[in-house]
Order: sequence, then C-alpha cells, then structure tokens
Amino acid sequence: MSQAYVKQTIENNIGYIEFFTPEHNAMPSPILKELELAIKAAGQNDSIKVIVLKSGGDRTFCAGASFSELVAIKNLQEGKQFFSGFANVINAMRKCPKLIIGRVQGKAVGGGVGLASATDYCLATKFAAIKLSEISIGIGPFVIEPAVTRKMGQTAFSQMTINAESFYDAAYAKTKGLYADVFETVEALDGAVTVLALKLTSYNPEALLELKRVLWEDTNEWCVSLLERAEISGRLVLSDFTKEKLKSYK
Repeated sequence: MSQAYVKQTIENNIGYIEFFTPEHNAMPSPILKELELAIKAAGQNDSIKVIVLKSGGDRTFCAGASFSELVAIKNLQEGKQFFSGFANVINAMRKCPKLIIGRVQGKAVGGGVGLASATDYCLATKFAAIKLSEISIGIGPFVIEPAVTRKMGQTAFSQMTINAESFYDAAYAKTKGLYADVFETVEALDGAVTVLALKLTSYNPEALLELKRVLWEDTNEWCVSLLERAEISGRLVLSDFTKEKLKSYK
C-alpha cells in the first residue's frame, strides 16, 4: 500500500470504514474530509446497522496530524481549517445514528487517540499504546480533549498531555476506559470485533439509536466548541516555538 485512501465495505449489515496513509496513518486534510463524509454516509445507509472504524496496515492505528501538512501551514486560516478536520470527524462520529466500534490494531498518537475516544466501543491489541505528544511541539490536544476526557477522565487526559513524550501501554488505556478489551493478536482482535458487530446487528435498531443518543448526551455544543479549539491549535502552530520544533523534526 502506497496511496492514501478511505474506503467502505458492507458485510452482514456491518459497515467497515477503513482509512490509510503511508505516513503511519497520519491524517492530512483530504483524508479527514473523506473520513467525515464516509461516516455521515454510513449513518444514513439503511443496509448498515453498525459501523466498524479501522485503519490499514498493522503497525499504527493513527499517528495523528499529518506532519508534512503541519509544516506547510502559513496562516491562521490554514491552521484552523486543518485542525477543524479532526473536529469535523469527531462531530460526525458522535452525531452518527449508528453505533461505531473502534478496531485499534496498533499505536495511536494525538488525533488517533481522539478518533479512538470518539468511538462508542473500542477494542485493541496489546500493541495499541497511546500518546498525546502535542504539547511537546508547542501546540496541544485541544480539539480532541472533550472526547478523550469523556472516555478516559480528566486525570488521565492531564497526565498524558503533560507527560507528552511517553507512550502509555494498552493495559493502561483499558484500565482508564478507552479500550473495552485488549487482545494478543490482530487475528483475535478481528474475531472479537466481528462477534460484537454481528450481535449488535441482531438488536433492536430503535434501541441502539436511543442508546447512541444517551451516550452522547450534552455534547451538542461540540459543533461550536471543537471549532473554537481548532482555532487555538491553528494559532499555536504558527508560533516561533512550534515552527522551530517542526524544523528540527523535519
């Protein structure tokens, strides 16, 4: 695999949405937009009763923001637009009328932790360590914070954000509520995802819809607040500190 993509397949009323980029599944704006639209489309597709969100490859679930695009941001408008991509995907996930199962086969960094947190039920392998590294380059996980905090709690979010250069293993993520279960292999993970998804397709869809609404109760303000957070990140990415950090990594 060498080309970035977002694709959807349907099997047994399960809608599988898969994304991939050759940069360890780091997300540029076009892929974020495609992912947002795919989630919205799956939510309106009557042949889909439950959604599975997954990524291609076997090493990294999602490395967060596209580094090459971060480096190229030249003004506040571009910065806000880029970080709004993650905001729009998270909002699409929480507003989707179908339950979304996360399938996390490898490491999740930054925005990748946000995507996992925005699923309704998340399963992972033991290789799925997590990290919130943004503050170390002068920005912060501001857009994804509401989703991460809602799933893992304020204490876990603050610890990971402040200890920004450390990975937290999958066992920690399970203890804090991000992962419902952790498996030894990708094969075991896929088996568990399939079993759960098939069970959900047999349940009353009206009950599942009401459950989805309850799970995301009191989050309507995210439509505005996540975009405001995107502007904060877009401003900070233009700072001299962050530009120097990005140059050093480049």
